[in-house]
Amino acid sequence: MGAYIHVPFCSAICHYCNFNRGLLDAALKTCYVRALADEIRRMSDQEVVVDTIYLGGGTPSLLDPHELDAILEACRGAFRLAPDAEITLEANPESVSAERLTAFRAAGVTRLSYGVQSFRDEELRRLGRLHDAAGARTAYDRARAAGFDNINLDLMMWLPQQTVAQWLESVDALIELGPEHASLYLLELYPNAPLKEDMARQQWSLAPDEDAAAMYMQSLAHLDAAGYEQYEISNVAREGHASRHNLKYWSDGEWLAFGCGAHGTRARARWCNVQSITEYIGRVEAGQPPVAERRILDAEAAGAEAIITALRLTRGVNTDQVRERYGIDVHQRYAAALQPFLEMGYLRVEWPSIRLTRAGMLIANEVMQVFV
Repeated sequence: MGAYIHVPFCSAICHYCNFNRGLLDAALKTCYVRALADEIRRMSDQEVVVDTIYLGGGTPSLLDPHELDAILEACRGAFRLAPDAEITLEANPESVSAERLTAFRAAGVTRLSYGVQSFRDEELRRLGRLHDAAGARTAYDRARAAGFDNINLDLMMWLPQQTVAQWLESVDALIELGPEHASLYLLELYPNAPLKEDMARQQWSLAPDEDAAAMYMQSLAHLDAAGYEQYEISNVAREGHASRHNLKYWSDGEWLAFGCGAHGTRARARWCNVQSITEYIGRVEAGQPPVAERRILDAEAAGAEAIITALRLTRGVNTDQVRERYGIDVHQRYAAALQPFLEMGYLRVEWPSIRLTRAGMLIANEVMQVFV
């Protein structure tokens, strides 16, 4: 199984962000870490083998090294941690010093994921990021010096005023650094995001949809040429460096969840913890479960979810496995509805496998609607 651990604290709130997060409060962080360790210990089960831990946020790199160590020690005490466990820490470039990175590595972190978003300073300012392009490069070099040999860099495309050429500048800058993994995300504008207000006030615009498609296709072509392999709609990696934890999300896997707003799944049960930091701490301190919602999926719903998430992978869906696990005959039920996508070149069907082509990934949500 995997374990997702949510750390909600940030030094500043990015203009586009809609994640469960809040501004850093050192005293609150101390209480939160203690509650996290308690929640982990209460779920102790030595029959469970955990082979991936993912600390997301928020900005988990704002944890002090001794706090990170306490969280990981709680995991080691509660579960059987695999000797080769992948332990990922999300980080912002401005939040890490050489000393902190060395301490994180010593605590057991094996994989670092930097939220770079862009290598163009103008774009970083518009997003409300605290680092600049030079700072991102420095943070990357520090991680290498600290011994990290598995690094992911996040980039964000279709930003306000961004052209295809400007986007490719960031992609090529990433390639020049040579991380083992890269994630390429399309900007999503949420209704209450400050960035949406900034765009209206400054009269910034987004590029046309066809430019967004060009950004996606051309960036992946650049990454192909540089030796990266696309394995999921938004993710590429060097050989052997696909995110083992995130693959659980797309491969019908199971993971435990700890912290405010964290979502977990096990044996068809889906649950999420309360969103509020203070409510989460209060519940754990009072000995109450922090779960806000829990539901059990029937075979039909679980099967549809498994198909939809697997379609995000370049290897696609193994329909034999879906039939064996959930009793759903994908060919019989959906072949006719999928035929138009097959004819337009958006889908490749080689029963028992169905998968999106790269062009099909641009309309993935439309294809996935067939299974909803």
